[in-house]
Amino acid sequence: MQKTILIIGGTGTIGKPVAEKLKEAGFSIRVFARNKNKANRILGNEYQIVEGDVTDTRTLESALEGCYGVHISLSGENEQTGVENIVKIAKKKRVERITYISGTSVAKEYIWFPQTKRKFFAEKAIKESGVAYTIFCPTWFMESLPRFIKGNKAFAFGKQPNPYHFLAADDFAEMVVKSYTTDKTNNKRLTIHGPEAILFHDALRQFCSVFHPGIKKITTLPYWLAGIIAAIKGSKQMKTANEFMEYFEKVGELGEPTEANNIFGPPKTTLSEWLKLKKSEKT
Repeated sequence: MQKTILIIGGTGTIGKPVAEKLKEAGFSIRVFARNKNKANRILGNEYQIVEGDVTDTRTLESALEGCYGVHISLSGENEQTGVENIVKIAKKKRVERITYISGTSVAKEYIWFPQTKRKFFAEKAIKESGVAYTIFCPTWFMESLPRFIKGNKAFAFGKQPNPYHFLAADDFAEMVVKSYTTDKTNNKRLTIHGPEAILFHDALRQFCSVFHPGIKKITTLPYWLAGIIAAIKGSKQMKTANEFMEYFEKVGELGEPTEANNIFGPPKTTLSEWLKLKKSEKT
């Protein structure tokens, strides 16, 4: 009988590749989504979709019934509450494995930043659950780069002097799959870095050269100006991105990926290879 894994956040940019890779590996995949019709449009009809919300324990109870594992790919204001609900019900339903996406900079000294605080206490709930877990702490995903293109312009916030080891979502998804087939990742918190360190502006330029060759310049907005523009436009997305990049400029990319690389093998997809792959998928 196939082991069933519930994917929470399985329609997202990072969650979808995890669902696909786990399915390819022979697991039965159940996806928990707020909108069943939207999830079907994104994923197709090959997945069991359970509609619900992580703040609604009733729908979580149903979704976690009979599951071997649960993979959590969440963000936003309900992340901590959602993870705490998931963990509580997972233990009740005798789920054997939990995997969760946290971040490289999640640590007690940085919980002054709201998103870090939510992830820090979400990690705490998982660690205290008594269920075997693997907490993945990745750096920036390559898939985040398109978010900084608006129309015929590319935007970045702040100077971003720190290099980041950009990671491909497919490489990350393969690690998640391996974590469900080995005991080596049990109760581990693993930092995940991509194969090369790149400055954010350089990564965005490379992305533009392939997908938006007409964009020759990256518009860099000071944080204070970006904050004003976000407020005037009422753009929560811009406000969040601005605050997130200011945080990363202060904190940088943290963690040591050696243990994860020893278990999984280091990620191999470089940014240039990822760009070629994504371009070929569109042609």
